[in-house]
Amino acid sequence: MAWQASCLLRNISRLVLIDDVLLISTPKSGTTWLKALIFATMKRTCYTNSTHPLLTTNPHDCVPFFEFEPKSILDSGCKIVYLCRDPKDVLISMWYFLAKVRSKELPPLSLEETVDLFSRGIFGFGPFWDHVQGYWKASLECPERIFFITYEEMKRDTFVKVKRMAEFLGQPFSMEEETERVVEEIIELCSFGKLKNLEVNKNGSRNPSFKNDVFFRKGEVGDWRNHLTPQMVERLDQITNEKLPGLF
Repeated sequence: MAWQASCLLRNISRLVLIDDVLLISTPKSGTTWLKALIFATMKRTCYTNSTHPLLTTNPHDCVPFFEFEPKSILDSGCKIVYLCRDPKDVLISMWYFLAKVRSKELPPLSLEETVDLFSRGIFGFGPFWDHVQGYWKASLECPERIFFITYEEMKRDTFVKVKRMAEFLGQPFSMEEETERVVEEIIELCSFGKLKNLEVNKNGSRNPSFKNDVFFRKGEVGDWRNHLTPQMVERLDQITNEKLPGLF
């Protein structure tokens, strides 16, 4: 437990709080989508389809970041949902994101430079692989407290994973809710296409420096194939196979 405590303290990142649930991920791992899914799942009896906050509010405002006092996580007793994504897609998503939010006074980052920095662990909120590895190991030790899920799994079988996540969070869907297709309604409400095309996410802004549309690019699995050279892929995969064997 001492190892786990130090691990959690060291690897806190993109930490958000929903009632008594913590959602943790590295940047550009699908956090916006999962925030929407968890919020809609846990608050499903509070709103109607026409009055749902996600229709007029960016998911990051529905589920605010909670990452400035991380020590409280150890004493909170909160359940943790940890989301990770193929590092190659994380890198590409971050590259595009930085191109939009990076100060115009700074030169743009080339893809080659981005791959080099990412591979050396120079990444927002710490080295990507160490961050994922810490929570992966902790989830194996404490599966009742940490729900570890990959973006790829969520995309591949969203219905099953949303149901499992609801069970983990202590709010399983009832037979009546399943009959009434509540799960499908939540998935549709939180779908990438739905959220991306809402006015609040197309033209709204929660930050004076950029609009909400920076949180929505493609949301696809495997887009790295359109950008990375074989040499880049080999370098990234080598690190992944060493630190996270069999995860992706």
